[in-house]
Amino acid sequence: MTAADAGPVPADEVGVRYEQDGPVATVTLCRPGVLNAQTPAMWTELGNISRKLPGGVRVVIVRGEGRAFSAGLDLSVAKGDGDSSLTRLAQLSAAECADRIAGFQTAFTWLRSPSIVTIAAVQGHAIGAGFQLALNCDMRILADDARFSMAEVALGLVPDLGGTKRLTELVGPSRALEICVTGRRISADEADRIGLATAVVPPAELDGAVSDLAAAVLAADGGAVAEIKALLAGAPLRSYAEQDRAEREAQTRRLSDLLGAGE
Repeated sequence: MTAADAGPVPADEVGVRYEQDGPVATVTLCRPGVLNAQTPAMWTELGNISRKLPGGVRVVIVRGEGRAFSAGLDLSVAKGDGDSSLTRLAQLSAAECADRIAGFQTAFTWLRSPSIVTIAAVQGHAIGAGFQLALNCDMRILADDARFSMAEVALGLVPDLGGTKRLTELVGPSRALEICVTGRRISADEADRIGLATAVVPPAELDGAVSDLAAAVLAADGGAVAEIKALLAGAPLRSYAEQDRAEREAQTRRLSDLLGAGE
């Protein structure tokens, strides 16, 4: 099925496919011929999926079709003359350009919503926008052939699709700076060692590992999972006292939801 049974444009044309099996939704980048290089049209569809996501979905898996997760921004679009090309963006006022980029960001940032747990299944290259798509997910299961790279610097640009905060939280500001300013490739083994990977498995085991993780999430109480995700996401911004308070408030809501109706 498609998100809310909507979307008149075929997946192979827009480059994004949505499938749902009960509480698990799978979003697949499906331009394997160009290593799932991303376009603004794909970002629009990702944003559409987020707005139409059925309420019963608890886990969203993001994957790439073929031998790569995503080679990043499609340079034929970026360097072309379309409305979303780098040249056209540069011609906008500062406010208009920022607004356009804010629209692009929504295709990625919905994956951080507390109401769902998101898992990136990464094989092959995850470069630039591909790396940031994986970073916006809560967890990243990597095939051992996966390679990350924050390659925007090669174009004189900065990462702007919601990946820099998560990257800094995972590896620390010094290492995040080194990764972003060098644009170097990070192997699956290194990603595991520095905290970018939740797990690394052989390519043939990637789908099974992701399915097992999704099943483990679904086995837990949905309300508790949502509260835990929100607690952990907000923890870096809170003092110990503030985090203690957030825990108390979350637990009070849980007790009310679980037991309050029976009193």
